[in-house]
Amino acid sequence: MEINISNAALKWFQEEVELKKGDKVRFYTQIYGSSPIQENFSLAFTVDNDPIDMYVNTESEGITFFIEETDLWFFNGHNLHVDYNQQKDELEFSYKKSSD
Repeated sequence: MEINISNAALKWFQEEVELKKGDKVRFYTQIYGSSPIQENFSLAFTVDNDPIDMYVNTESEGITFFIEETDLWFFNGHNLHVDYNQQKDELEFSYKKSSD
């Protein structure tokens, strides 16, 4: 499993959430909403500089983006791609089947 953060999404996190080098962002499952890979569940994020059981992570410009092992089930063998949609002024999550 991989996490991919686009340059536009990284810039959004830096400007809107005011993240800086050394900060950590956790992607986690929430019960409400929906996603293309899990009915009745969606993905959210929070700034979490004290991970408990980081399963997968990626770093960009000193900011770590991660998923805890307890939320791994949500991805069902998919990689997470995070982008920013300028027209909607929001982050967009997409999921692509992992080849491993």
